[in-house]
Amino acid sequence: MVHGSSVSILRIFDVDKAMEFYCDYLGYSKEWEHQFGEKMPLYISVKSGNSEIHLSEHHGDSTPGSAIRIHVQGLKDYYNTLKSRNYKFMNPGLEKTPWGHQVVTVKDPFGNKLTFWEEIQE
Repeated sequence: MVHGSSVSILRIFDVDKAMEFYCDYLGYSKEWEHQFGEKMPLYISVKSGNSEIHLSEHHGDSTPGSAIRIHVQGLKDYYNTLKSRNYKFMNPGLEKTPWGHQVVTVKDPFGNKLTFWEEIQE
């Protein structure tokens, strides 16, 4: 058996705030969106490189406060890019873990935690 890539689903409550965070701040691009009908919840796919995240207003799709880890090549450069965007609701740090990773952790406006990580190359 060979496993393929996976896609995380995160719960959102405000599409405009989600797009500001995921697209304007994190640098993801909206790939597509789906809505069953007018005034129905929206389901959106955002992507950056190989990282795809689905954002859902649907009640049963996910729980606010979920956590995901996203592997990044060039984390320090990505961290510097985030710092340069001056997003007023987030000021993450670049941290080293005891298990040999460096990480940047952010929380979206809905309490979901995203940890971007890379192995430290000595």
